[in-house]
Amino acid sequence: MNKLLFSILCCSFLLIIGCKNSTNSPKKETVAVNANDIIPFFEHWNLILGDGSNVGQAIDYEHKNFFYTTRDDESDWVVFKSPNAGNTHGTSNNTRTELAQLKKWSPMMEAKMNATLKVMNVATTGDARVAATYSVVVGQIHSADGHENEPLKIFYKKFPGHTKGSVFWNYEINTKGDDNSKRWDYSHPIWGYDFSVVGSDKNTYPPEPQDGIALGEEFSYEVEIKDGIMYLKFTSEGHETKTFTKNLISSEYVKRSDLPEQVENLFVPVGQDGVEREKAYADEGLFFKLGCYNQTNGKDPKINKVWCSGAETNGGDIQKQYADGNYAEVWFKSANIEVSDDAISNAGYFKANDGLSKKTVYPHEVIPFMDKFRILMGDGTTVENLTEFEHKDFFYTVIDGTRRWVVYKTPNSGVTSKNSSNTRTELHEKREWTPEQGGKLTGTCKVMQVSISGDARVAASYSVVVGQIHSGEGHENEPLKIFYKKFPGHDKGSVFWNYEINTAGDDNTGRWDYSTAVWGHDISVVGTSKKEYPAEPVDGIELGEEFSYEVNVYEGIMYLTFKSEGHETKTFTKNLIKSEYVNRSDLPAQVEKLFVSIGQDGTERAIAYSGELNYFKQGAYNQTNGKSPETNMVWCAGAEVYGGDIAKQYDNGCYAEVWFREATVGLGTPPE
Repeated sequence: MNKLLFSILCCSFLLIIGCKNSTNSPKKETVAVNANDIIPFFEHWNLILGDGSNVGQAIDYEHKNFFYTTRDDESDWVVFKSPNAGNTHGTSNNTRTELAQLKKWSPMMEAKMNATLKVMNVATTGDARVAATYSVVVGQIHSADGHENEPLKIFYKKFPGHTKGSVFWNYEINTKGDDNSKRWDYSHPIWGYDFSVVGSDKNTYPPEPQDGIALGEEFSYEVEIKDGIMYLKFTSEGHETKTFTKNLISSEYVKRSDLPEQVENLFVPVGQDGVEREKAYADEGLFFKLGCYNQTNGKDPKINKVWCSGAETNGGDIQKQYADGNYAEVWFKSANIEVSDDAISNAGYFKANDGLSKKTVYPHEVIPFMDKFRILMGDGTTVENLTEFEHKDFFYTVIDGTRRWVVYKTPNSGVTSKNSSNTRTELHEKREWTPEQGGKLTGTCKVMQVSISGDARVAASYSVVVGQIHSGEGHENEPLKIFYKKFPGHDKGSVFWNYEINTAGDDNTGRWDYSTAVWGHDISVVGTSKKEYPAEPVDGIELGEEFSYEVNVYEGIMYLTFKSEGHETKTFTKNLIKSEYVNRSDLPAQVEKLFVSIGQDGTERAIAYSGELNYFKQGAYNQTNGKSPETNMVWCAGAEVYGGDIAKQYDNGCYAEVWFREATVGLGTPPE
């Protein structure tokens, strides 16, 4: 079989252009050269820059921020440079200045890539507990099809203060099924550590690797694919040559029990515990990538503790990032590729990914049930039609490194709905139903922020409601509110649900909630003074930790199920059509302690919510407000509101933010 052979030779040269009149002796200067003069293979790649743009074939091309040439004492080099924050390519969280091959090939074909390079900089800020921090990918194999996963990523990583860094390579599984959010990498050390070696806290680093590679130290890699097997070779002067093989067409990770211990420790805690399809990357088109794919970003580690680095990004200002060392820079001296002439066009990959990070993905594209809801946002705006709707201050989508989420965000103070002291960015179901007719709501979410200001003695402080049943008649009370609450300084918060009585008689001022703990405390656990907090819950849920709920109302009974990886599944039932609080003596001790002291000591009508029209709500209903606690020690949080300035509240952590990745709504079903 004929092959296309693209040999890339290192061709450095120096031109003598004579003496300057201002000097007493001759001085050598370099004439600018193009990248393709040094590595003449750019007609076979597209170049993606750190601003997310695809500039196509980089022939006679340079960009002084991202891609240019330089010379050290011995050689000419092609420089690839990328900041911690810029515009990204495709669905990635990370910037790159990287070549992507214009053709794709089957793993059953023959393909080769090699390169000689040195890493000159990795980001100097970030969270040391996050595996991706302080690292850069200098070579890849990428799939152009299916999930577009990466069977090879070659990393360099160096912790601040260390002289030597680590070189390692990762294999990412080609996840079985349609859900790719559970994909994971398995990392192999070459010189130094593998990917999983992290710091014990944000600024505490592991020991420096003894056999590591310093910034500015040359190393080379060779990648060869033949008959479905990937052969890797890594060389560097003064270091042991390392070789590896990996089967790309037959998986060793087809069962949950096949997951390596490294994956159990690193990825399973963040919910990435998938299995691989049996044939791995067989039948998919693969292509090479080469350059500087910066793995350090500014995203909050609570989003994803493997991939979100929390590094400095200087507000996205590229020059400030470069000045502060918050970038990755890789120099290449030589490289070549060799692929079968049966390789085909990779245009489909670029068509799908070019400009994708700048395209709007609407919430209804992530959670399709939006046509069944209207929304009230934190500025008091109501929107009836949520198809192709977003609002960047309140309601939009994001990617956390593995999947897309719908974001609901609302400040401590904005414009509220009638009869409420609290802002919300929350869906309101259009259908109404009685408890006897029933309904079902599910949601998988993670709370990313609750207000950091408030009065710890007030039960509602530092909390947000993420799901509700609301009555549309009578007193318009709430037979269900699902809360998340976390005190400042605590890592873990509590999930609990409240039942609000449907007060007997016309006077609703005596209404109260009874709170039931799911994980952690219930609502009645409060501080002893304004800034004195109770003990942190042992079995609580952290910000950024995923949990799910199911609310199933069937024939007047509400069935609740709560699930979270690593936590006990909890189930509850509550009768919505027959009250257990019809007499003053029925009030629970919790209610006597929390509500009776502020004059809320009502009883409930015997039939509770029977016959009343109800509807579901879901999103972020911020329970922390700026009202004085002297007004109500249960619901008036005394939080900072910055005069109602929403931007200032967001800047200072005085808001609630909840992300949902899945949700459904429909009719109630017989309980299992």
